Amino acid sequence: MPNQINLHLVSDATGDTLNAVARAAVAQFEESRIIYHRWSLIRTRFQLKGVLEGIEFEPGPVLSTLMDKGLRTELELACQRLGLTVVHVLDPVITLFQDQFGEVASTRPGRQYVLDSDYFKRIDAIHYVLSHDDGMAQGGIAQADVILVGVSRSSKTPTSFYLANRGIKAANVPLVPSLGEPEALAAPHCPVIGLTIDAEVLIEIRRNRLKMIGGNPAGVSRHDSGEYIDQDAVKAELLWARRLCARRGWPVVDVSRRSIEETAATIVQLMQAWEHRHAKPAP
Repeated sequence: MPNQINLHLVSDATGDTLNAVARAAVAQFEESRIIYHRWSLIRTRFQLKGVLEGIEFEPGPVLSTLMDKGLRTELELACQRLGLTVVHVLDPVITLFQDQFGEVASTRPGRQYVLDSDYFKRIDAIHYVLSHDDGMAQGGIAQADVILVGVSRSSKTPTSFYLANRGIKAANVPLVPSLGEPEALAAPHCPVIGLTIDAEVLIEIRRNRLKMIGGNPAGVSRHDSGEYIDQDAVKAELLWARRLCARRGWPVVDVSRRSIEETAATIVQLMQAWEHRHAKPAP
C-alpha cells in the first residue's frame, strides 16, 4: 500500500517513551499507515538477535532507546546492511544534559523505573483510587489531592486512574440529581473539579454500557433506566450538574472531545492554580 511502512520500536525498558514519541509524530501524517513492531526489554545479544530477525523479515525504519553501547552498535550495523534508518530518540536530550551538567550519562537500561519514593507514591495513589471510586469510602476523601465530580459515565474513573499513575490521589464522586448535593463536599479541603460531556456523546456511551452489562447500571433502577439514556432527561441531568458546579465555584472540564491524557493535563493545571490561590504567604 502507498504511504504504509513498518516501524520498529526497540527499547531496553517498557517502550513507553518510544510509543509516546511515535504516536505524537505519526499523528501529523493523516494519509499514512504505520504498522508497529514493538520490541521491549531488549537487554542481551540473544534478545537483540530476535529483533534483528524481525526487522529483516519486515523491513522498516527503527526508533531506539537502547543504552548499551554494544547492542546499539550491533543494531546500527545490521540496519546499515539492510539500508534502514535508525534513530536513537534520547540522544539529543542526553547530549543536552551532558553539556549542561558536565557529566557523562549512565548507560544503565531502565534507570527511570526505580523503586523510589515517587514509585511508592504512585502505588499508594492507585490503591487510593480503587478504594474511593464512584463515591466509595467517603470518610477517606480528606486524603484526596483532588476530587472529580460528574454525572455517570463522564470519565471520572479512567481519569482518576490516569492521575494516580502520576502519583495524584483522585477521589471521584457521582452527581445524581435525585440524591441532591453530595454532603461530603460541603467544605472540601482540596480542589473539586467537575467533568461534563456532550449529551449525545454521553447517551451513546451509556447505551454501550447497558449493552455490555446486559441490564441496568449500578444505582439505576429499572424504572429509571429509560431516563438514563433519554435525551431530555440526560440534558437536564447535565444542566443540573453544571449549575451545581457553578454555584460551588468548581471549575468544569468538558471531556467530550478530549482524550484522557488531555483531560488529566487540564486537571493538573487547575490543581496548580488552586494551590497558588490557597498558598499561605511566606512568614
